[in-house]
Amino acid sequence: MILVAIGANLPDAAGRPALATCVWARAQLMGIAPVVQVSRWYRTAPVPASDQPDYINGVARLDGGGDPRAVLDALHRIENIAGRVRGVPNAARVLDLDLLAIDGQVVAGDGLILPHPRIAQRGFVLLPLSDVAPGWIHPVLGATASVLLARIGHDGVSLACKGPVD
Repeated sequence: MILVAIGANLPDAAGRPALATCVWARAQLMGIAPVVQVSRWYRTAPVPASDQPDYINGVARLDGGGDPRAVLDALHRIENIAGRVRGVPNAARVLDLDLLAIDGQVVAGDGLILPHPRIAQRGFVLLPLSDVAPGWIHPVLGATASVLLARIGHDGVSLACKGPVD
């Protein structure tokens, strides 16, 4: 199982809103592995707080495993196609794809850390992660996404839309 966080808070080059970019990214993930499930889409204030627009966030669960470096490189290619420009940390962005976890792998090195180092601190990741993989257990902390979410809460995270978005 591959878990990928999807987020955006800026329109793309064609002017499509962040939610449309996230839906587009979901389709692009099929080039990495079959997408089994995608969470609901959530609206979240920027973290850390700033005057940026709100983010749209979700999590996709992909079937299979794989080499973490190859998966991360594929995610970066998708971000680049969407027009992501890397610069200042926590800056507004057209698309942000974070590799959260691959199976139970624990990796640290070569610019890659699995599970994602801030997963247990982010309600905007844990809430959609609970949608798609409620039984997932953090391989270092030994807790499910739901337990981790209960510890930190999800203040400032709300549903972005009431129905499915395709």
